[in-house]
Amino acid sequence: MLKIWYYSGVQYMKDAPSYFDHVYEDEWITDSFVKEMILDVDRSAVVSAHVIESPVLGAITPRELSGGVKVLILMLKDNSFVYNMSNCGDNCAKWILKIAEQKDLIVYLQHILRFEGEFQIMIMNTGRIVHNQREYVRGLLEAEKLQKE
Repeated sequence: MLKIWYYSGVQYMKDAPSYFDHVYEDEWITDSFVKEMILDVDRSAVVSAHVIESPVLGAITPRELSGGVKVLILMLKDNSFVYNMSNCGDNCAKWILKIAEQKDLIVYLQHILRFEGEFQIMIMNTGRIVHNQREYVRGLLEAEKLQKE
């Protein structure tokens, strides 16, 4: 299940993209699920653990991936921290839900991310479980209101 702390005082990784650059492992990049994420989010194809073909940048290394993809990979592969989902754009939302189907995923968020369809997300600030975008937005606004009080 995806569990979100929204504007909360929880400790979280503040610079996950830089952290990724120093800790990622070759096998992370060649994992079929990760390859699919990279192709979808960054429109780039993994050639090998060290070479990714970007339509914009040409041949790049994993260090040149977008911050969003780096955070997704960390969420999947490294349980050391609560990661800041605010590094991710809406194009990462479906992948966050897919990762949360594989394992409990606790994240931090500072903006409303667009999740589509039906899902199950717990807003940690309130303990409320939401099931669609409308409930999700209401849940985040409720959590934000609690933070301001």
